Amino acid sequence: MKIVMVLTSHSALGNTGKKTGFWLEEFAAPYFVFRDAGAAITLASPRGGQPPLDPKSDEPAAQTQATARFKQDAGAQSALATTVELSKVRVAEFDAVFYPGGHGPLWDLANDKHSIDLIESVYATGKPVAFVCHAPGVLRNVKAKDGSPLVKGKHVTGFSDSEEDAVQLTNVVPFLVEDELKRLGGLYAKGPDWSSFVLVDGNLITGQNPASSVEAAHEELQMLAAAASKK
Repeated sequence: MKIVMVLTSHSALGNTGKKTGFWLEEFAAPYFVFRDAGAAITLASPRGGQPPLDPKSDEPAAQTQATARFKQDAGAQSALATTVELSKVRVAEFDAVFYPGGHGPLWDLANDKHSIDLIESVYATGKPVAFVCHAPGVLRNVKAKDGSPLVKGKHVTGFSDSEEDAVQLTNVVPFLVEDELKRLGGLYAKGPDWSSFVLVDGNLITGQNPASSVEAAHEELQMLAAAASKK
């Protein structure tokens, strides 16, 4: 069982002068879910190397058991510091793809050719693809085989407009995840703000917010287990 996790390389929070990047919990929680299940994990990012951490996700209020575990795990820290360049990821080498969020992906991964190609290729093979929080936004330029938006007609979720408003970044982000998924024809739905809410449509898995990270990872593992049982 081989899983590639794709993280952002973008660190600038628009024109605010502040920093952004990936959200720690959204990486750490799925990472340990997968590792504890025996998966071989490859970490990738557009530029390779250490991806930028959203400093907000490292504040005391954002800490969880998974983030605490990560900070005590030298192996996990080393893996994160040495992500491979996304352009070098080959679909045939992996059984599933997982995208953690954070605001960073809205700037780089949403427009990254290698990310778009990876998602389109993996999805077309029937392998599971999962996106959490802001990461469903990277689907904005991803197409289905017929050229239509991949999310069109599919049940999807992602960081809600109300959650974006709560963190006061509605006018900073390049686009709103909820609005974009709806514009593309996705059948968007959401749960209560900050509570776990995950939707599965075929081999597409989307989670609404940081709290959805563990559930989304387990959904992906279940999908992999189901596929393995059919072989």
